[in-house]
Amino acid sequence: MDLLNFWYLKISKLALAFAIIHSKPPGKSCKEYAEHLAKIVSEQDTSIASGSLWKSKVEALEAEVLRLRQELLLNKICPKFGLENSNASDENLLAQECTNPPSYSSQLEDSGCDVSNDYSFDSLGTTSDFHQSEHNLHTSKYCLEVVPPLSLCCANKEESLTAPVQFLQRLLEIRKLSEIGDLQADLTKLEDDSFTICSSVSQLLDGLTAFYNSPKFPVSDILTEAICVLGSLIADTKLSNHVLKKCFKKLEEFQKKIIQIILNNSSINRFQALSAVSHVLVLLGRNNILRNSLISLLLSEVHQFAEQMCQDAYDITQYENIFYLFMILEQLLQSKTEESNVSSLQYIEEEKNKFMKNLDQIILHLSDEFPLFSLYLWRVSVLLNSAQIQID
Repeated sequence: MDLLNFWYLKISKLALAFAIIHSKPPGKSCKEYAEHLAKIVSEQDTSIASGSLWKSKVEALEAEVLRLRQELLLNKICPKFGLENSNASDENLLAQECTNPPSYSSQLEDSGCDVSNDYSFDSLGTTSDFHQSEHNLHTSKYCLEVVPPLSLCCANKEESLTAPVQFLQRLLEIRKLSEIGDLQADLTKLEDDSFTICSSVSQLLDGLTAFYNSPKFPVSDILTEAICVLGSLIADTKLSNHVLKKCFKKLEEFQKKIIQIILNNSSINRFQALSAVSHVLVLLGRNNILRNSLISLLLSEVHQFAEQMCQDAYDITQYENIFYLFMILEQLLQSKTEESNVSSLQYIEEEKNKFMKNLDQIILHLSDEFPLFSLYLWRVSVLLNSAQIQID
C-alpha cells in the first residue's frame, strides 16, 4: 500500500508538471509560472479563511439596516412616537421590568420527567404564563412612552431575537392603543413597507428555530417575550392578515422545521424541550389559515411514519417523539370541530383522504405490536370524521 501511494504521488507531481508546461504563457519560465500559480492558490486560501469574517460583517450591517428601517417605519406610523421622547429614567424603568417578565423558565428547570396525571399543554407548555404576558402587553398604556431603543441587545444566542421582538411588540402596542382611541396612528403605512415587517417576522422565526435546535434551560426572558409577541401577532386579526399575505411561506417553512426538530431530537432528557416546542405549534394554530396548513403537515407526517412502521423501517427516536405530533394534531382538530367551518375543512381534505386511505388495515397491522400508536391513529381518525359529520 505504501508503494502504491509513493507511485501515485510521483505520477501526480509529474502530471502537474506537464500541465504547467503545457499551459505556460509565452514569455514566462516554468518556474515563474509555477510560483505565480502558487501565489494565486495561497490568496484563495486566505480569502476562504477570512470569508466567515466578512460574512459576519455583512450580517451585522444587514441587521443594522433592518433596525433603522424598523425605527423609520414606526415613526411614519406614529410621528409623535419618537425615540428621543424616551428619557433615561424611563428606559431604566422598563429595563428593570424586562428583566423580570412573567416567565415559565422555572417549570423547565427539572429533569423533564412529569409525574403528574395532567398531561396537557397548560402543564407542559407555558399557556397560562403566555396569556398573562399577552394581557400585560395589551393593557399597559405606558409601554409606548418608556420602551427602550431598538438597539438593546442580549449577550447570548437569543440576541438576534431582540430587535424583531421589540419592533413587533411596538406595532402591537400602537395598534392596540390606536384602536381604543388613546393614540393617533396611521396604520396604512404598513402597506407601504411590507419588506420591513416580513424581514422582522423572518428574523424572529429564524431566532426561534436556532434556539429550539439546541435549547437550553431555564429559558431566557427574551425568548419568553418572543413567544408572547408571536402569539399576539397571530391572534391580532388586522396585523396577522397583513403578515400572512407576505410571510405565509416563511411561516409554513418554520412549521416544517419545528416538526422535524420534534421528530429528530435524540437527547436523553429531551421531553421538557419537546413540550415547549410543541406549544409554539399550538400557538401558531390559533390562526385559522395557519392551523389548516399545520394540520395538513401533521397528517402527512403521521401517515408517512405509519407506513414506515408497517414496513419495519422506522426510527425508534422518531417513534418516541411522534406522540407530541399526535397531541398537537388532536388539539388543532378539536378546535376545528368546534368552529364548524366548511371552507376551512376543504383546505385539508386532500391530506385527510390520504390519511384515511387504508387506515383500518394499518391500525389492524400495528395494533398487536404498537397498541398505543394504533390508538392515537384511531383517535385522530375519529376527530377527522366527527368534524366532517358535524359540518354535514
